[in-house]
Parts: sequence; C-alpha cells; structure tokens
Amino acid sequence: MTKITELLGIKYPIIQGGMQHISRSPLVIAVSNAGGLGLLTTGALDAEGLRKEIQTVRAATTKPFGVNLNLLQPNIDELVDIVIEEKIAVVTTGAGSPKKYFPRFKEAGIKVIPVVAAVKHAHKMQDLGVDAIIAEGQEAGGHIGKTSTLPLIRQITEAVDLPVIAAGGIADGKALVAALALGAEGVQMGTVFLATKECPIPDAFKQSIVEATDTSTIVTGRKGGHPVRSLQNEMLANYLTLEMANAPEDELEQLTVGSLYRAVVEGDTKTGTMMAGEISGLVNSIRSVDELIQSIMSDAHDTIKHLQLN
Repeated sequence: MTKITELLGIKYPIIQGGMQHISRSPLVIAVSNAGGLGLLTTGALDAEGLRKEIQTVRAATTKPFGVNLNLLQPNIDELVDIVIEEKIAVVTTGAGSPKKYFPRFKEAGIKVIPVVAAVKHAHKMQDLGVDAIIAEGQEAGGHIGKTSTLPLIRQITEAVDLPVIAAGGIADGKALVAALALGAEGVQMGTVFLATKECPIPDAFKQSIVEATDTSTIVTGRKGGHPVRSLQNEMLANYLTLEMANAPEDELEQLTVGSLYRAVVEGDTKTGTMMAGEISGLVNSIRSVDELIQSIMSDAHDTIKHLQLN
C-alpha cells in the first residue's frame, strides 16, 4: 500500500492515463475492476456524452474511477459542471492549470491531481493545494515536456511535499519499482493499455504497438513548441522532413488535420497519428487489462525480492 492507493482507495498504485478517443468506459471499467484507477477522458466529448460515459462506468463497477480533464477544450466549463454534478471522486488535469475550477472542486470534495512536466509547475500546484501530482517525462506518448522521467521524478519528489505519480516510460513491474525507489507513490501508464483487449482502438493500431521496437517512436512539433511523441509512419516521416525544412505552420497543420481520429477510430496506420510512448518496444502481446495489471504487480514483487536477495 502507498499514499496513492490510500488516497484513491485503489488496490494497486496504477493509474490509467487519459487518452483522447481511447480512455472511454470499456477501458476504464476494466482498469478499475482490475484494481487500478480508470480515467475517463473528456477529449472529444460534449457534456452529455461525458455524463453518459460516467453513468456507463457506474453501472458496471463499484470500484473507484476518475475523469481526466483537458483544460483547453472549448466546452471545459460545461464538462466541469458535469464532473461536479455527477460527484466524481477524482480528476486529473492537463493542458493548463486547474486554478480557475479549484475552489469548486474542493467544495465538492473532489480530489485534484494535475499533470506537470517541470518542477516550477509542481511548486505552483502545491501552493494551489492539490492532492497529488502526476510528473510526466518526455518518454510518454502524446504531448510531452522537455525532461526525462527519471530526473523529473527525483527532482519533483524532492521539491514538493505531496504524493507524486510517475508517468512516461512505465511499462512493467520493474519500472513501477524504479518509480517507487525514486520517491513516487504510484505510476500512470498509457501505452501499455493500448495493447489490451478492452481498449477501444482498431486492431491495426494495437498491432502497430506490438510490432514496435525501441526506435519506433518519433517526436514532431519541437520547432513549433508543441512536441508530440507518436509511432513513426509515412505521414509523420513527411511531417518531420517538412518541419526540418522550416515549412510554414499552416502547411504542417494541414498534414495532421484529423490524423488522431484516423488512427484511433478508423485504424489508419499510415496517415493517422498513433500517439504512443517509448516503451512501445516492450509491449509484445495483446492481453486483457486484468492479465496486464496482474503481470505488472507480479513482476514488481519479483523485482523487490530479487533486490532484497542481492
């Protein structure tokens, strides 16, 4: 048991990250039932769509779950209203500060856990009064910061007096133990859940994760200040070439319009954006969520025993 399992009322210190179009009720239900914390993501949902997803999860499990809020969504005010009306126990936040909504969250008894990628942001969140922090390194899939997970976790755990959840590059029980050794109280995982039976993405995307190697991901958008890590494919190779040639921003944007949807809904692995982390090369099969989480925890226990013996 860690401070995070106590705070969230979960069996294992594993949080499933919020992934747009992906972190929907089937995956969330499976993660929560398996002992982790499932997170519904608000990305691409309207208010009633979010309410329906929350009610679907509640009808299928009595275990804790939460909502991941993308604070840049145009309809974020309406989504926050739904979270409060539905009495969600915990929210994680990304793409900005939850400061505007924090008093309402606290009044409603909602635990607030922001995602940060720098020590200075961790300080600000501690001053705000959040319950815990997710520190995400640049090994993660999707939008990333500048610092790698190992030094980021170590520095943030030294800098704040809050439970810290490690994210970015976490694939198995060995990485969970490493995160705990660095001072974290739990981990957030995203990429490993892509290759699960309950994950609502096309099989072609899942197979791309399984077939990935240690060098299969690339980062685009660095020049524009919005780096994103994804599995390399034909479209992103073209994007990177244009980016290095200082192509106009609108030309680059035109190349990626609708690309996330193409990957996660249509299964287009050539022109879709398959956001995934560097640990893709460690994912070798498609399993159920329960099998995955049990494997992670078994690996963690074996790793601890091995360290004690040596």
